[in-house]
Amino acid sequence: MAPVTEGLHRLARTAGGARSVVTTAAQESVRAAGYALRTFTSPAGLRGLVQESAWLAAHLVLYPVGLAQETVRQPSGYRTDDLPPAQRSLVCADLEAAGTPILLIHGIMDNRSVFTVFRRALRKRGFGVVHAINYSVLTGDLRSAAREVGAHVEKLRELTGSPKVHIVGHSLGGVIARYYVQRLGGSEFVDTLVTLGSPHTGTATAYLMPTPLARQLRPGSDVLAELAEPAPDCPTRFYVVWSRMDEMVVPQRNARLHHPDLDVEELEVDDVGHLSLPVDSRTVHHVANRLARRGESPIHPVRQRRARRERLADTQRERSSPAS
Repeated sequence: MAPVTEGLHRLARTAGGARSVVTTAAQESVRAAGYALRTFTSPAGLRGLVQESAWLAAHLVLYPVGLAQETVRQPSGYRTDDLPPAQRSLVCADLEAAGTPILLIHGIMDNRSVFTVFRRALRKRGFGVVHAINYSVLTGDLRSAAREVGAHVEKLRELTGSPKVHIVGHSLGGVIARYYVQRLGGSEFVDTLVTLGSPHTGTATAYLMPTPLARQLRPGSDVLAELAEPAPDCPTRFYVVWSRMDEMVVPQRNARLHHPDLDVEELEVDDVGHLSLPVDSRTVHHVANRLARRGESPIHPVRQRRARRERLADTQRERSSPAS
């Protein structure tokens, strides 16, 4: 009887655990549904839905054009005679900022056409080389895609003679670029990495896609665990753009980047869908300012915590040192 009784108890515990998991999942689903209802039915949310729908329709038209690889356009020079005022302003104020190449990396199942508006806006603001790349839609490993990015960075530096580049990554593109910067030595060559709606700590929507690459975007994956490891002496600046209306990064806060070793600033928007982030005028404006090193942003809490730790360490050293 003892084995039977023990088996029944074990079965009861298993059933209780299963009920607990189901209950927790149900509660999370209710909370998520409530959040989505509040977000998408607000006036700002409705405007965002209209913009997302309009850009989706336009993007479907542009998608075939983006399948072809883009040729790097080298700046023909820095004469300002024929430049419009915005371009002339950047070239005259900061030649280095205007001449630093910008590499654009698209997200999963997409191509460079997602940056059609973004690329044109950056060039109108005076950035000389803005180059969008495609990586294969058949890519099954984020690490190999990051190595491809490294090859593109090297080629861009060689063609332009610039020691460093900026990278703007949308969705998966931001995570790929981050892996290159943190794990493959890219921090030496990347001045600023901008991520637009990138799932830095994974996304629940990745469970809907049964592909090796999607599995790497699930919370707790081995690739994301690598990115959470220490990254000492990483000089690359990170500018993280995330939206409370992002329908692809779930929960939306997973598009934020919290890492004690990284120099991170962030821009939070509340009425922009995932696909619309590269066409949102505010996003373009703030990203262009960061790449041109114009304007100030509130210091991100990660940087504040790191600064507090450094000040505390300095204070402790002063207290422990012998009086002079």
